[in-house]
Amino acid sequence: MVLLLGPLLLGLSGLFHARRGGGPRPELAIPWNWKQTISSALLYTLAFNLTFFIQELSLVLPKALTPGVRPTLFHNNHSWEGENPLTSLFQGTGVLATFLSGIVCALLLQRRLPRSSTLRLFLIWMAYNGLLQALPQVVIGAVDPQNDVGMAMHYLRLGSTARTAAALVALALIPAAALWLTPHLLSAAEQPAQLSSPRARTRFIFHVATLPALIAVALIIPFRVPRELIEVVGLPAVVTLVGMVWIQAGAWRFDRVTSQGEAGAESIAYPLSAVVVLLLVFQLFLKPGIRFY
Repeated sequence: MVLLLGPLLLGLSGLFHARRGGGPRPELAIPWNWKQTISSALLYTLAFNLTFFIQELSLVLPKALTPGVRPTLFHNNHSWEGENPLTSLFQGTGVLATFLSGIVCALLLQRRLPRSSTLRLFLIWMAYNGLLQALPQVVIGAVDPQNDVGMAMHYLRLGSTARTAAALVALALIPAAALWLTPHLLSAAEQPAQLSSPRARTRFIFHVATLPALIAVALIIPFRVPRELIEVVGLPAVVTLVGMVWIQAGAWRFDRVTSQGEAGAESIAYPLSAVVVLLLVFQLFLKPGIRFY
């Protein structure tokens, strides 16, 4: 329902509305703004890795304050020496931190949209990654006791009913979060014609969100190597697909969004520089490991 059937039905409904509308298609006369697509891909890459860093740092810090535990932070994971019963509970602090970071960014978007298109897209992708990196882990943790969230659930002695309830709530929040962010992404349009019809909105969301997110999956790989292939590629792919299928399928519904993007997207120099600097930090400083003891 969440990964396939729901988005499929929503997308087919949009296709029906687009065909029924017919008429001219002014959005086709607008050239594809590749600078905006590339900038969005870079900002997604930055947001994904910053959010993952928040998760791992939030897993390490509580352990560093726990007697008998000596944690080490890496660019794509963390480890620890020593044992303490609280370490199982603290395996849930990473998901909690990423979820809270997503909520904070979502509140910032809700209260006041930044004037800068680059900053607005960055906040959108931070909110997306904060929420969509956290919620699937709750679902996995409900069925896998070796998962980080599963270990925390076991420590809290949550029974099967409570775990199932948590998983169902997380599953319900995935499309809700994705669809809530969709109009914010649509507002990045530079011209009203890009949002003038269901077909136009579907086309624009592919241009500003879906394609950039897919490109970003490849850009994220250098931040995560060396590690197992499933961790290097699997996690970014799951986080991207689980939300983007809803954003792409539901873009046609939001007919009251106004374009707030700036004509001629801002320079990609800033997001590109930020991504390069973060990659250097990951590979030169975090890859060898930073000990928190």
